[in-house]
Amino acid sequence: MKTVTLKQIAEKLNISVTTVSKALKDYPDVSKTTRQRVLDLAQSLDYTPNSFAVSLRMQQSKTIGVIIPDTVHHFFSNVIKGILKEAEKNDYMVILMQSNESFELEKKQIDLLLSKGVDGILVSLSNNTKKFDHLQKVINYGVPLVLFDKISKTLKCSKVFIDDRKAAYDAVTYLINKGHKRIAHFRGDLNPQNSIDRFLGYKQALLDNNISFDPTLVYMCNNNADFDDGYKNAEKLLKDHGNTVDAIFTITDLIAIGIMKYFDDHGIRVPEDIALFGFSNWFMSSVISPGLSTVEQHAFQIGEESAHILFYEIKSKMNDTPIEHQTVVIPTEMIFRESS
Repeated sequence: MKTVTLKQIAEKLNISVTTVSKALKDYPDVSKTTRQRVLDLAQSLDYTPNSFAVSLRMQQSKTIGVIIPDTVHHFFSNVIKGILKEAEKNDYMVILMQSNESFELEKKQIDLLLSKGVDGILVSLSNNTKKFDHLQKVINYGVPLVLFDKISKTLKCSKVFIDDRKAAYDAVTYLINKGHKRIAHFRGDLNPQNSIDRFLGYKQALLDNNISFDPTLVYMCNNNADFDDGYKNAEKLLKDHGNTVDAIFTITDLIAIGIMKYFDDHGIRVPEDIALFGFSNWFMSSVISPGLSTVEQHAFQIGEESAHILFYEIKSKMNDTPIEHQTVVIPTEMIFRESS
């Protein structure tokens, strides 16, 4: 079936293409009778506007790019929902890409999005991103850029994230107030900002409560920070420290669930023998037994706010108005369950 054009509708009604276009856009200088004739015929012919042609006229692609490290993670799936909600409100398409925590792939995807002429880009950085020339290129091209969750503090663009340091500080302080003194931390890699900040929050909470920081209680997880990291490091923790550790604060819930599995396999009770506190409020955290105490990041709100800012910047650019970069910190919430 061939695509119906404005010209075909105009010829059938013996009016100009301009009048058809105005009628479909509800211009006030088109009579109600003519507008209704155009609408009725367009509907009967299943007319669909050519979005590509509209984009060329408006000098917009009506498309944004989104790069995230992982599409299967519960956190990012909720971020995407928030982004898609805003995109739908603004009649935009979303090109979604996954960097797989690869800096090289992230660079390639940025170049691809720029070559596609997207109107703006949203990025959560890979754990291996240590240089930012590819993102500076986006800024230099004048394409609106918003970083979310895993960000760079040095780039001059809008950013949406949580206060990871405060969230970690509050979680560890809670464990201390419950009477725990030997608190281990299963952290992420040395590079990502959120990994750094959660570690610093953990450390500061100890020091502020007159508990000496013991670096041997900090266990590094790989870039994926997954179930296996929790399981393997739980085994290492017991070999290193026996039963002297009374609580663990982890960078993700998935790590904490891996710890739980190891403890369950070896007859260690949570929270009677050792308490656990996770991070991100993954959906499994509420259905496992015991339920996992964790930090709620409000991922949907992060995605929604990030996209909202991006569309504001896109519209500002189209209107030739100055863009004021924004830094938005989304509040977190501690969720207390049986594990602590």
